[in-house]
Amino acid sequence: MSTWNDYKDYVKSLDSENKKMMEEIEVMSSIISTMIKQRNEMGISQRDLAKMCKIPQSSIARIESHKTIPKLDTLIKIMQPLGLTLTVSK
Repeated sequence: MSTWNDYKDYVKSLDSENKKMMEEIEVMSSIISTMIKQRNEMGISQRDLAKMCKIPQSSIARIESHKTIPKLDTLIKIMQPLGLTLTVSK
């Protein structure tokens, strides 16, 4: 496998459980990447964002480094000061 996308496709092809797991990782990664990009574009530090959300800066750092998956209420708390919304579609 020569690329990350090749590897992801390989893992997805193994079985339906691996496919589901990889797709969940991709969705969460996309959400977190968007939050990081928006925070940086706004010139807001992790510490500043944490104060706005009334959560510890270490929580922001763990979420941004993919070491933890935020609960929905925490995710919404973080997205609001960044001017982001979470949309669910079918």
